[in-house]
Amino acid sequence: MGKFADCVYTDQADIALLESRAEQLPDEAKVELVLIDGSKLRGVVSTRPVVQIFEDGEGEEGVNAQVRIDDARDPELSHYLWLDEILEVHQNGSA
Repeated sequence: MGKFADCVYTDQADIALLESRAEQLPDEAKVELVLIDGSKLRGVVSTRPVVQIFEDGEGEEGVNAQVRIDDARDPELSHYLWLDEILEVHQNGSA
């Protein structure tokens, strides 16, 4: 992962939400995600995301995190999502 993100967060409430979301995505969990655009994605979490410091396009520092989800229908296909793109996490067990 690079050190740049489209969106970064500095407000404690936003950071707490990102950290909470990361906790809902443990290693090898089978999940269904509802994204902010309304779409859904089913798959397996590769590795629990870690909230880190990034810079946005304007050079502002803040935090965000990215998670890799291996697609449930095509395990060869991986999706890399920023945690702020995820609206809901539904656990479906572990791989």
